[in-house]
Amino acid sequence: MKLTEAPFETTLRITGIMGGEGIRRRLLSLGFHPGDKVLVVSRGILKGPLLVRNLTADVTVALGRGVAQKIVVEDGHG
Repeated sequence: MKLTEAPFETTLRITGIMGGEGIRRRLLSLGFHPGDKVLVVSRGILKGPLLVRNLTADVTVALGRGVAQKIVVEDGHG
């Protein structure tokens, strides 16, 4: 599923990043890598950004929905 579709406060694992080289570089520089465990902390009202905590890198970042939609995740407990 896409990160924008993920439930709140559930540990997820990044399985892939869709998109071109630019978006991949941007997410890597923010500390988001395939295999990392993440948690959606909150969503902005209407179409606002998502506040995402990367448990692996110990960072919290606000991601716009367009960027968050490019991150593919699965249940991180498996």
